[in-house]
Parts: sequence; structure tokens; C-alpha cells
Amino acid sequence: MNITDLLVDLHLRENETTARADELRRQIAHFTAALTETEGRPADLATTAKVIAELAPTGADPDPPESSTAYQAIVDAFNQHPDQAFRARELHELLDMPTDEASVNITRSRLGRLTRQGFLTQPGRGRYRKRT
Repeated sequence: MNITDLLVDLHLRENETTARADELRRQIAHFTAALTETEGRPADLATTAKVIAELAPTGADPDPPESSTAYQAIVDAFNQHPDQAFRARELHELLDMPTDEASVNITRSRLGRLTRQGFLTQPGRGRYRKRT
């Protein structure tokens, strides 16, 4: 191979490499735009959910809690005693559930979730009652 052929070959490779770099830059720009749009989506969805919650009629029944047996047992206990306020530990005793601190803390979390969903009210610190 002579020098001229070598220089032509190098020039072709340089052009191919430049074209490939340009294509990769276009792809990066496309992915960057898609990422920016996707990253903004959760905030948009949270805002939409908040607006819908504010506009929903207050007399409407909220969606039922997830259909796990623990949630159902808690809701059933409040349905059976609609005027009584319970502490998490009292609820465990009523339902014959373990009263160790970890189990009671899980129930406190569930009670908090049911309160946020509108099924329960919290008439006092640590006390929960069925919403009437």
C-alpha cells in the first residue's frame, strides 16, 4: 500500500468516525429529552391526584383498602364497634393478634393508612375510630 492509498483510507475512516459521533450525539439528545419528560411525570401525576382528591365529593365512599386479611380484620373490628375508639394494642387484643411491639407497630402503620384513606378518624393521639 502506498502513502496515497493510506491517506485516503485514513480520511474515509475519519469521515465514518465523525458520522458515527454525530449519530451518537443525536441519540443522546433524544434520550436526554425523553429522560427529562419522564422525570417530570411523577410530579404531574401527584398534582393530578391531589386536585382530584380535592374535587371529589366529600360524601362519597373512598376506595376500599387493599384486600389483605389484616386490613380486612381491622376494618371488620371497627365495623362491629363503630362508636368505640381503639389503640393499636387494644385492637390486637380484640383480634387475638400478637401483641409484640413489632406487630403492633405494623398495625399502627395500617391504622394510619386507613385514616389517610378516610375510613377512620383519630379522635386522640394513638386512638382510632370508624369514620361516621
